Amino acid sequence: MNALQWLTLVRHGESTGNLAYLAVQGTDAEETGIVERDADIPLTETGREQAAALGRWLAGLPADERPTRVVSSPYTRAVDTARIALAQAPYDVEIRVDERLRDREMGMMEGLTWVGIQRRHPEEAARMTRLGKFYYRPPGGESWADLALRLRSLYRDLEQEAAGERVLVTTHDAIVVTTRYLVEGLSEREVMEIEKTPIANCAVTRWRRGEGRLQAVSYNDCTHLAGAGVGTA
Repeated sequence: MNALQWLTLVRHGESTGNLAYLAVQGTDAEETGIVERDADIPLTETGREQAAALGRWLAGLPADERPTRVVSSPYTRAVDTARIALAQAPYDVEIRVDERLRDREMGMMEGLTWVGIQRRHPEEAARMTRLGKFYYRPPGGESWADLALRLRSLYRDLEQEAAGERVLVTTHDAIVVTTRYLVEGLSEREVMEIEKTPIANCAVTRWRRGEGRLQAVSYNDCTHLAGAGVGTA
């Protein structure tokens, strides 16, 4: 049976949540100020422009690299990124939504900054430090290891359902990083080192089938955005 030929992951475009996080960085704020539930956070106008630039890049791909299947996180910012991008492309691909591509769930920590976690839940801050980021699971939330578990299920299904295809995924930064962990067989130390460098909004990460496995082509690539004059912060 054929396996996936291309796997392309894209982080969603800039969202209002991204701007809220930036606004409180380096301050004494305990909360991010985000009012929507995570699933409903929308794109900003810049995010929509980034998604359109992504679409123009997709339209310019060689025929044998163009996605034959598109799968998105169910969250608004990811689905809208896919919709806006595909509106720029000269081919018709249906967007499928899969809840396994949703962002990492933070449970009781949702909406809190690191300052807020330390002040309101000092015992959890200490537990996180002791266990390490990869295995720490906030109450009601997920660890990075939990993300790996649900993504193993997703990619196993895609290998069967989309054999021989070129798959485009619109999702979140934690999902992109965890996918590298799975596809490239990384260690806990390696993936947590990679995670220290933020993935830009609408950045592209790609793998191509070669020598019997998916091989890395690009990671956190924003060249398609720079060429369009769209910011990547």
